[in-house]
Amino acid sequence: MVKKKDERQDFSLRYAIHHMTLNEKIGQMIIAGIPGTKVDEQTRSLIHDYKVGGFIFYSDNLETPKQSIQLVNRLKQENKDNPYPLFMSVDQEGGAVSRLPGLSRLPDNQTIGKRDDPAYSYTIGRKLGRQTRAFGMNLDFAPVMDINSNPNNPVIGDRSFGDDQDVVSKLGIRTMKGIKAEQVIPVIKHFPGHGDTSVDSHEQLPKVDKNLRELSELELIPFQQAIAQGADAVLVAHILLPNIGATLPSSMSRTVITDILRKKLGYNGVVITDDMTMKAVTNHYDIGDAAVKSVQAGSDIVLIAHGHDNVTSAIKQVKTAIQRGDISEEQIEKSVERIIQLKLDYGIDDKQVNEIDVKELNK
Repeated sequence: MVKKKDERQDFSLRYAIHHMTLNEKIGQMIIAGIPGTKVDEQTRSLIHDYKVGGFIFYSDNLETPKQSIQLVNRLKQENKDNPYPLFMSVDQEGGAVSRLPGLSRLPDNQTIGKRDDPAYSYTIGRKLGRQTRAFGMNLDFAPVMDINSNPNNPVIGDRSFGDDQDVVSKLGIRTMKGIKAEQVIPVIKHFPGHGDTSVDSHEQLPKVDKNLRELSELELIPFQQAIAQGADAVLVAHILLPNIGATLPSSMSRTVITDILRKKLGYNGVVITDDMTMKAVTNHYDIGDAAVKSVQAGSDIVLIAHGHDNVTSAIKQVKTAIQRGDISEEQIEKSVERIIQLKLDYGIDDKQVNEIDVKELNK
């Protein structure tokens, strides 16, 4: 179960954060990707010099269950002298987006949506959480809460529970709660909704011409309902929404993150960007500048999945922005409080992982 906090814990946490160095605070706001299957000097530097708050793993990091555990354990060991444990994150959605090696693939969300059985969705969520936790990880970028309203969408498709807002909401929430029941943080995505885009944000910047009323009548509904049911983390997509007054992609838009997600939907949890090395961002923005804009917009965590220099550039430029007053340290401390509280709520630690029982996981 997720732990409850009291006023003494609140005070103690705020006091601890206030006495963190600026480098430590900014580091907590970064989830970084790493190259290959082993910990190299650059990766060690991200932990020891830049104090990053977590890592994301892809298929090219994870070859076998044994090697995956060795990698995760080594990163945790490197972090042993840092006061706060690492987010260890992965996209383990089921279907085609399944990163963990050696496991039988779970059904995709489209298949689950056609079955339309909340109990089954919960079971799949628990299975996803169990898989993630067995590999020593604690954060799963799932479930997908996008409504697949555009059949020509090249990036969502069978990752969505379907084209019905009620089905997506109901099954997505049950999957979210199943993951959560395994003491793994579920991250609902891709806010404010990627289902009506016609290009893949890995390659281009998608544009959606809906206004706020139209979004509120469809795309925002699953997110709103998941937030009401206790969503702890939301991933924000790279989508341009000019008809709501946003001049920047949603991952860098104060209109989207602060005005809609925080104020309109009443969300108080952790906000994470989608990967800032996707071409939707890098084709148009310097990555450090994009990170600054995202934090200014209200993001708590900037996800930078590829490139050591991209990670360090983002950290340095965010630090410079704080030092010159473009971002207040008070805002940074609020983000760090949300991040560390989330780690505390889920009992995250850097304990080593035992060998994986693949046969048991594949039952």
